Amino acid sequence: MISDLRAVAIEEKRQGMARFFKTGKGEYGEGDIFLGVTVPCVRRVAKAHISTPLEELHHLMISEYHEARLCALLIMVMKCEHANECIHKEILDFYLKYTKYINNWDLVDLSAPVIVGNYLADKPRDLIYKLADSHLLWENRIAIVSTMALIRRGDTDDIYALAVKMMGHRHDLIRKAIGWMLREAGKHDHKRLYDFVEANRNRMPRTMLRYAIEKFTDEERKYLMKKQARI
Repeated sequence: MISDLRAVAIEEKRQGMARFFKTGKGEYGEGDIFLGVTVPCVRRVAKAHISTPLEELHHLMISEYHEARLCALLIMVMKCEHANECIHKEILDFYLKYTKYINNWDLVDLSAPVIVGNYLADKPRDLIYKLADSHLLWENRIAIVSTMALIRRGDTDDIYALAVKMMGHRHDLIRKAIGWMLREAGKHDHKRLYDFVEANRNRMPRTMLRYAIEKFTDEERKYLMKKQARI
């Protein structure tokens, strides 16, 4: 699979990706190595190898190459889309063993809704809150972004609970993710989101607030942003 990825790698993309995904010293993606493969190309490689057993994906998940890890995650996603509950649980358990390697926002965002969120749709949500309490940034983001699968079903309680629980999170990637998911929740119930933001706007980080109200009217955004504390 890595050979297949190398075959479609583009040097100019590699350099751009390294900058875009913040791989410099002290940045959240520090040290990550890119081959220069676009997501559509990674998807094609993943689809061609969808029958790869989970245990063999271990080698990709610990790879130094970002796209190799993405390829493994996309294979897991594809497997979940056709799996029964038992197989899905096996994939989820495997996924959770490698969270420290799911170490950038794209890896989280392209995997968590299906692997985590879809599995929990008809189950207790304890796992989400356990991940939210983790010291690992990427597990925090998995918790938040996995709610996308729930929100799509009109189930928005967990994202509001997480927004309150994680309101004080210091990392911008978490603030953006919460704002993004709140915005998605607002598509189902505008009033609930409006009321939530109005009640919490003076303690919401500014980035979170901006993302949450992005689809509001100009008048609503102007009012909600007015006098908002710069956090």
